[in-house]
Amino acid sequence: MKRTALTGLFLTAALLGSPVFAADDLCGANLQTLKDAQKSANTNLSPDTKSETGTAYDQAMTAQKAGDDKKCIEITTKAIQDLKTIGSGNEGAK
Repeated sequence: MKRTALTGLFLTAALLGSPVFAADDLCGANLQTLKDAQKSANTNLSPDTKSETGTAYDQAMTAQKAGDDKKCIEITTKAIQDLKTIGSGNEGAK
């Protein structure tokens, strides 16, 4: 319950802040959301989830550096959606 509430609060705050950046740099904002999720929820995520989030972050950074913002947004949006699913208590329901 504590993990769910903490993750939910974090993601809500991150998503409420995202529209500010959406027009300028959705890729960068999503990358920051993933980075923040790893730091603030580090002890609350399963090892598999930490690994998946880290991999998504690395892939998105590579896409951003290559100038492929569309792929970066696609990767980060999926990773954030996966974190929201975990925050709703559905981890392992895949």
